[in-house]
Amino acid sequence: MIVHLDTSALVDALTGHRQSLPRLHEFVREGHRLTLSAPTLHEWLRGPRTLGELRDQEALLPRSAAVPFDAEAAGTAADLYGQVPRARARQLDLAIAACAIVQEGALWTLNEEDFGDIPGLKLV
Repeated sequence: MIVHLDTSALVDALTGHRQSLPRLHEFVREGHRLTLSAPTLHEWLRGPRTLGELRDQEALLPRSAAVPFDAEAAGTAADLYGQVPRARARQLDLAIAACAIVQEGALWTLNEEDFGDIPGLKLV
């Protein structure tokens, strides 16, 4: 299975006490393919990251391999926009969800309340 990382999971796995790092390793041991979308990468990179955190992210999930927010994802996100409450405040979340949906993957997030009502999105 393809597992897209939401920014919340990426931050929790690679910063501070790295509480979610064991779960990230578990996904790898289980044979899942980890990836992140360009919108997730955007959120990650705009945060206050240390050089070490950026190196770790690049080693694990290189920016060159980020799933693009392309025309298909844009169309999917636009469709989702009309289906969820408070869509205007959730545009980046909808873009992240659309990337996972287009790839028929699942999303790993620590903010399930932000994604739980998105039609067609699988969460792990």
